[in-house]
Amino acid sequence: MKGKKILYVSSEVLPYQAETEIAKLSFDLARALNTTGGQLRIFTPRYGDINERRHQLHEVIRLSGMNLVINDVDMPLIVKVASIQKERMQVYFIDNDEYFKLENAFDDQGELYSDNDERCIFFAKGIIETVKKLNWSPDIIHIQGWLGALLPLYLKTYYKDEPIFYHTKTMTCFLRPPFEETLNNELLSKLGFDEITEREAPELKVPDSMSLIKIASRYSDAITTIKGTLPEEAITYIEATGKPFLHGETIETTCKAYPQFYKELIHK
Repeated sequence: MKGKKILYVSSEVLPYQAETEIAKLSFDLARALNTTGGQLRIFTPRYGDINERRHQLHEVIRLSGMNLVINDVDMPLIVKVASIQKERMQVYFIDNDEYFKLENAFDDQGELYSDNDERCIFFAKGIIETVKKLNWSPDIIHIQGWLGALLPLYLKTYYKDEPIFYHTKTMTCFLRPPFEETLNNELLSKLGFDEITEREAPELKVPDSMSLIKIASRYSDAITTIKGTLPEEAITYIEATGKPFLHGETIETTCKAYPQFYKELIHK
């Protein structure tokens, strides 16, 4: 993977969020990817529990002034940057005062917030627009977490003619079981403002966790998960896509398999 550009997307990652299992797994995976000899950049949301002073987040002038249209409303995109010095990893934070002022995507009772559908849209478009502004063409986009589930869909539809992504391969990694609730039922109509309709995304007529798994799997170039994470329905759907599928025994064995898996995906 020497010289290849890897864009790693995660909904949470140490040391910026609390030390949850997923945040730790995300960090371990990013660190493993960073040792493959490629260029790694991490994208994550700037949730309200991230201490900007302690972690030395700062805005980049050339990334300022962008707006994204979400549900026919202009929403400011704020991009902040920090570095995990010990690992030499650069982290980009997608931020907006409306969507990411809270600590995470769930309330104190563990229930989804009502605007999580718009967070998914904003996060996907925010990453793509930032990469365009950076003029940094990734060889692989590695997505972890349901918050980034719409990113492959956007890359293959709304942004399909962007030359910076012509050679980019997307891979979605599922490390967490499906959640039980549904996103806002208006998700599909909101996607319509970006010319994504039921024809492109019939799975999202009922926008639950399984639908996000299916839409991410169908539009990704490859899928990975750890055994015991996803229900059999999801595994059957993924296998039926015919996409390269890495179904690892553990996170450790899966991380070891990634360099070869990446090489095969890039040259596919």
